[in-house]
Amino acid sequence: MGIHGIVEGKKQWRAHMARVKALPPDYQVVYKEMQKYFFKVGPVGLADGTLLTGVLDFFEAGAADGTRVLALVGHDIAAFCDDLVKDSPTYAEIHQESLRTEGGASGQD
Repeated sequence: MGIHGIVEGKKQWRAHMARVKALPPDYQVVYKEMQKYFFKVGPVGLADGTLLTGVLDFFEAGAADGTRVLALVGHDIAAFCDDLVKDSPTYAEIHQESLRTEGGASGQD
């Protein structure tokens, strides 16, 4: 990725975070907790930006309807996050699989 890509990525991230800051305070808190969780878990889909953008779109629609954020996601935010990425591989899983494959291959030599 060149300088142009980095600058463009930062612009997109700032615009994304400006949308987050426009949400009601309770939505912002839940969004930031979800963001931390996803950064820790590392779903592969996080890198392309669609996961967090989708969550933000969902939250904006809920806020516009006047729905409380916990009515959307429930009280177990981690479980909600897990459900969103249940069919997506994580970087940790990919790494573990590569270690198993490398370990299995070297054990057969």
